[in-house]
Parts: sequence; structure tokens; C-alpha cells
Amino acid sequence: MHSLICIIFFTFLTISLLFNGAKMVESSNRTLLHLENVPQRRRELVGIETTFKFPSPLPNWPPGGGFAGGTIDFGGLLVSQVTTFNKIWSANEGGPGNDGATFYDAVSIPEGFSVLGCYSQSNNMPLFGHILVGKDVTNNPSNPTLKSPIDYTLVWSSVSLNIKKDGDGYIWFPNPPDGYEAVGYVVTSSSEKPALNRVRCVRSDLTDTLESDEWVWGPSKSLNASGFNVYSSRPTNRGVGAMGASIGGFVVQNGNGGNTLLLSCLKNLKGSLVNSMPNLNQIEALIQTYSPMVYFHPSEPYLPSSVDWFFQNGTLLYHKGDESNPSPIDPNGSNLPQGGSNDDTYWLDLPKDDSSKQRVKKGDLQDASAYFHVKPMYGGLFTDIAIWLFYPFNGASRAKVEFINISLGKIGEHVGDWEHVTLRISNFNGELNRVFFAQHSWGTWVSASSLEYANGNKPVVYSSLNAHSSYPKPGLVLVGGPSGANIGLRDDTAKGGQVMDTGVRAVVVSAEYLGSVVVEPPWLNYERKWGPKIDYDLDKEINKVEKIMIGKLKNAFDKFVKSIPREVLGEEGPTGPKVKNSWAGDEMA
Repeated sequence: MHSLICIIFFTFLTISLLFNGAKMVESSNRTLLHLENVPQRRRELVGIETTFKFPSPLPNWPPGGGFAGGTIDFGGLLVSQVTTFNKIWSANEGGPGNDGATFYDAVSIPEGFSVLGCYSQSNNMPLFGHILVGKDVTNNPSNPTLKSPIDYTLVWSSVSLNIKKDGDGYIWFPNPPDGYEAVGYVVTSSSEKPALNRVRCVRSDLTDTLESDEWVWGPSKSLNASGFNVYSSRPTNRGVGAMGASIGGFVVQNGNGGNTLLLSCLKNLKGSLVNSMPNLNQIEALIQTYSPMVYFHPSEPYLPSSVDWFFQNGTLLYHKGDESNPSPIDPNGSNLPQGGSNDDTYWLDLPKDDSSKQRVKKGDLQDASAYFHVKPMYGGLFTDIAIWLFYPFNGASRAKVEFINISLGKIGEHVGDWEHVTLRISNFNGELNRVFFAQHSWGTWVSASSLEYANGNKPVVYSSLNAHSSYPKPGLVLVGGPSGANIGLRDDTAKGGQVMDTGVRAVVVSAEYLGSVVVEPPWLNYERKWGPKIDYDLDKEINKVEKIMIGKLKNAFDKFVKSIPREVLGEEGPTGPKVKNSWAGDEMA
């Protein structure tokens, strides 16, 4: 047991930002307009003034199939993505950061396509979004896929709202005819009802259930669940086999957490998603364009390696009941038990001799590979590329309790650490939409417009010290503590000298929709533990730390530790990528 170290740590950070003026953008197209990198907007101006632009132009994707073809057939309903908008109305306060939000109409709509709803986003980032438009391709006038609403119901207006705003806004629900569903709201700057041909409703069999996602706006500075709120939307059913697809619009809730006049999302009736997904050549081009740059903390002792290097350097396979005779592992894991379940009958561990053990713990960055899993999401609207890194060892945790930093001895240590980030890419044009940063048992989605980039359009990822969680920005995050309290496990990130371009030794290990084109390595289907169960007494270790604490400090620390999952603290051996819920499902934000 390492001795406990208490360090009094005081931090004072001063950040000074200088912003230049920028004109209001009333209509913008992220794909066609190449604006200079315009600074962030001034707070006194209303709405979103800047349009996001990737640092480098997107390449011409290799040919083949329907990927990046501009349209996707949902089975009688052809959908396309529009990124050109006119501002309808904006609030200049409320919502995330008290920055307000702006509501938009889609413009420059392709010939023959119809609007399905309006778009909205928070003002705390450059304009970056899309809305789907639809076209009936059934050639069946008696049962079309699209129909105009029969009327509108006013859901909400800003007339009585005493905040900084650009005039008044009105949100309308399109009342669908029988057999059809509304999939988006209409926003106006007038109290007059919109024209019935302003928007289209979708035939019910082409729709699915919808739910709220991230908070976009509300009149208050912080989320008030009992008040009026605007959220981005997502399908209720999500995952590789789910066919629901949001149009990219928003949902509103008007008190008690319930949707006001429920919208639906679209549903892909084609069944097969292969036509909109990238082929292998296109996957390789996407990897070279968007493969993240992972920066490790300057003090990071435990770096990633390839799985083959881990096996070739003495890692052993243990079998319950025969622990005295562990087996060496073949380079590609061909002698690992396949399938089954995580039943504690098999596990991996480091070499027995101490010198080899300490060397393997450190990993080998020069040999490290990134492992790519490619899958459809949201009914084939997006390609998700999960990028997995393997670390032979996860280091010990540290805690921060008010102004005291505390070493937790061996707590948090475990053999075998799988970490990942996920790229979400539009199948309409191959554009990066957002990135998921996995952090312990959860994570965070970040819009492509809010990322840091390096070497062109490669997102920057910061790996936390010892724990290897992924973050979009450097700094300190406290994990597991009460909201607003200065207590939790430390996740420290910083840009050190060691960096990994995940595209250099990229290995596509799985793309199930391509069938036999991608052959999965045997180790991927090893579904047992990649490390032994930790044999230390977790409660005993925690009690040792608590002995140096008194009063409220001790009580707060005890409560926070008990709330943290044992997986975070490292008591159980970790499992591989294919056992994670996100392998076939959506990411858990």
C-alpha cells in the first residue's frame, strides 16, 4: 500500500479573451460558403453571428454506393439535408450560458422537396446544424408519404416574456391529417397562423417515437424542468438495428417534463442501411480525414499499446480452477475463448516476473494501434466510428476534497483498460457532426463546431492522467462528487509531449453491415475480463484515507466515494469493447 500523500493545492486562473466584431449572419451555408475564422460574437448582439467552418476543405470521397450522395431513400420518402438557414427569431438571454438561442427556417431547398420543420440552436456556439427535407417518391396520389397539416395549434409565444429578444417568436404545432404525424414545429415572428403549405406531415408508417436530448434554450439561466424549455431531439429507439431518424429539429416541453403536443421522428422502412453507409475505401478516407489526435498528460506513466504487443510481451490467460497453469496468448488472440459470457471463468493478467510486469504496465506508444468499429446510427442517417485504444494498465486514482489533494493508494488500479471516442458522420455528405468523449461509464457529446482541431480536420482528444478518460479540453474535472461541490476523483488533462495520431496505425476491426468484407480478430470476441479482479479491500483502503479527515470533510468524502461505481474504482476486471452497451447501441451521455 502506497503511503497517503496530502498536498495543499491552490489554483487561481485568469483568462482574458479579446473578441473582434462580426456581422450578424442571417443566411448561411456551411458547405458552400467559405468564411474566414470569425471570432465569437459579442454578448450585446442578438443571435448567432458566426458560421462554423472546418479548418480544411473536405476531400472528395472515393466513389461507390450511396454514401455522401446527398439523399437517402427511406422507402417511398426521399430525404435530403439542408444547412442553409434564414433567422426567424432569437432570444438574447436564457439557456446554456445565459446566451439565448436562435430559431431558423430552411432555405435553398432542393426542387421537389418539402420542409418538415424548423431548426434551433443555442447562441453559445457558431451556427452549425441541419434540417431534413422530404420528397414523396411513391407516385401514389391515393396514399402519399407527405401531406399538409389541416391546421396549427399555438404551443408557445414570447409575448409575455421579459427578456432581451429580437421581437417576438411563436412556435406552432402542425395538426396532421388522419394517418399522418407532425415531425417538426413551425416558428414565426408573427401571431398569424402559418400557411398550410409551409410544412408537411409524414405518413404514420414512416414515423417513430421521439424524445428530448440536449437542452437548447429556456427563459431561465439554468434548466427549470417545470417551465418552458427547448431541446434538441433524438429517436427513442436508438442503436445499430433501430430505424428511427430525427429531422434535426427540436422539441419543446412546457412544464412537468412532458412534451407539448408530441412530435414524431422519421423511420427508415428500407430495412437495409448498406446503401447509405460508407464502403471500405470510404471508411479509410474518413479515418485519414477525421482520426483524432490524442494528447497524454505530461506525467502519464501508463500509455497505450497494440493488443498484439500486449500478448507478445508475456500476458497470460488464466482459467478458474487451474490458476497455477496460466497459458501464453497467441499474437492475434486465436487461443482465447470465444463468445460465451463474462462468467469469471477466464481472465487475463500481466507477466509473473516483476521486471516484465512493470515494463508491460507502461505500454508502448510507438507500437500502439487504434481499433475502429463502424456502424449505422439513426436509421442510416449517420455513420458512427468508435475508436478504441487499449492501455495495459490503469493507474491509481486521486481525490480532491476542497483544497486538499489525496492519493488513494492502489484504489483505481487495474490491468487492461479499454477507452474510446466516437465520431458521428453525416451520410449525406461525409461531414463530421459531433464527437463522443467516453469518461468512465458515461461520456459527453460535443458538436464539431466546438472542438479543437490539429493537422487539418482531426479532433483533439485529451486523455486523463492514469484513468485515460477522454475530454475535449485540457484542465481538471472532478468525478463523482455532488454538483457544485469541490470534491471528487481527479481527472487531470493537459497537452504533454506525447501524442498519438489514431489514423497512423488504424485497424478496422468491425463493420458488421459490410458482411465478410471486414474480418474481426479473435481477441475482439473474447468477452471475459481483460484483467483480474482486484484483491485489495476497497473499504479498508478508503478507511485509511478517512482517518486523516475530520467533521464535514470526512462525511462529504465518505458519501461521495460510496456513490461511485466499483468499475470506476477498479475493483472488477474490465471487459472488452464488444461487451459494452455502446457496441450495438447509442452512446450513454
